[in-house]
Amino acid sequence: MLKINIPNNFLPERKYIISIIFGEFLGLKYKVELKNINNYKINFDNKRLIIKDSFFSNFEDGVNYLNNKNIPKKIEFVENQFIVEKNIPIIYGVNELKINENEIICGIDIFASSFFMLTRWEEYANEIRDIHNRFPGTASLADKNNFLSRPIVNEYLEMLWNMLKFLGINQKRKEKKFKLVLTHDVDNLYKWKSWKQIFRITGGDVLKRRNLNLALRRIRKYEKIRQGKIKDPYDTFDYLMDKSESIGIKSRFYFMSGGVTKYDNNYKIDEKKCIELIKEIRKRGHIIGFHGSYVSYNNPQQWGEEKEILERVCQGEVNEGRQHFLRLKVPTTWQIWEDNNMQIDSTCGYADKEGFRCGTGDEFSVFNILSRKKLNLKERPLIIMEGTLGNPNYRGLSSNDFLKVSNYYIKITKRYNSKITLLWHNSFFDEETWIGWKEIYNEIIRLLS
Repeated sequence: MLKINIPNNFLPERKYIISIIFGEFLGLKYKVELKNINNYKINFDNKRLIIKDSFFSNFEDGVNYLNNKNIPKKIEFVENQFIVEKNIPIIYGVNELKINENEIICGIDIFASSFFMLTRWEEYANEIRDIHNRFPGTASLADKNNFLSRPIVNEYLEMLWNMLKFLGINQKRKEKKFKLVLTHDVDNLYKWKSWKQIFRITGGDVLKRRNLNLALRRIRKYEKIRQGKIKDPYDTFDYLMDKSESIGIKSRFYFMSGGVTKYDNNYKIDEKKCIELIKEIRKRGHIIGFHGSYVSYNNPQQWGEEKEILERVCQGEVNEGRQHFLRLKVPTTWQIWEDNNMQIDSTCGYADKEGFRCGTGDEFSVFNILSRKKLNLKERPLIIMEGTLGNPNYRGLSSNDFLKVSNYYIKITKRYNSKITLLWHNSFFDEETWIGWKEIYNEIIRLLS
């Protein structure tokens, strides 16, 4: 068993990150002991690994460290014999490594650096927000220093494990395998709702766009949809389930059940079509999740009402999901999910940037930086959203570049035996708007098969 001596201040924060790294990620047996020391000391079999405390030792115990001035401005990338990539970024600490047979002294504060990424306290301290009151990827330390595309928490883990192996640890780490998690936010059930909508759109085709043929094509297509001859462009649920089943996984469909803004209520969760769809999804063994409305991320009452409605329609518990528009307020949103007995949130991905917002694709228990408590809720970080890569308002990549980026993240998560969570909306296959996206999705599934 490892004996981990820690300084006797910032105990909630220190115990949390140790429980994540040694317990949840590495799966090692350990015991934490409080000492009147300045650094972390990991002891076993007369061997010792010292990780210098370069962060929490600079503050009085409490939450005063949650300040933008304590976020580094520039990151140093260093090399050493224990890392698995060409170099490794130092968020907190210094490039110091002293090695002998029985002791290693490491200047990189692996614990504070991992705590920074996992808890997202950066987003609490940095007040930059986009038009939807979201912390943008472009404002993050990781993007500014070009490591958002790297799972650096996993890199820190490998460095830590290699140092322990060098010293001769006799425990085996937890075995884990690469896993794909396919999620689908159901923002819309259908593109065409009524003749009234069709006439409004086709009127614009004729009067504004001067395109009578387009208007007639829309009318003929909607008539076929009404007759059941073809599916609505957004009715891709069978296709998505078929694709997931072809590679032996389950799709996760996150449904909306309310809302009070123009961004919500594109369908009613209790309408016949939706109820039948939910039954079919469950019949085929796929998963129903919760998609909290636009304002619910910061509104506990609204959030609770929506979850209650969804579970009433589903006639069962719902325990995972994601916030609409990826709106997340740290730590408020996570605490709302915790208070409503949710098990897994998957909101932590940037709308404007793909990559590792939390420094990992693996699930981990969340920490409330204000109450200073480890929550039962786990975060399953979102790595790629199709809209981020393909939408011209964000990356606007070509199909070839889209596939190159996707393939990169598939390969790197496989390298670390990690998870990769993808978001692909059921409505993003419409051939009028998203030309060629079905082919891209098919190719991504092929790469994963």
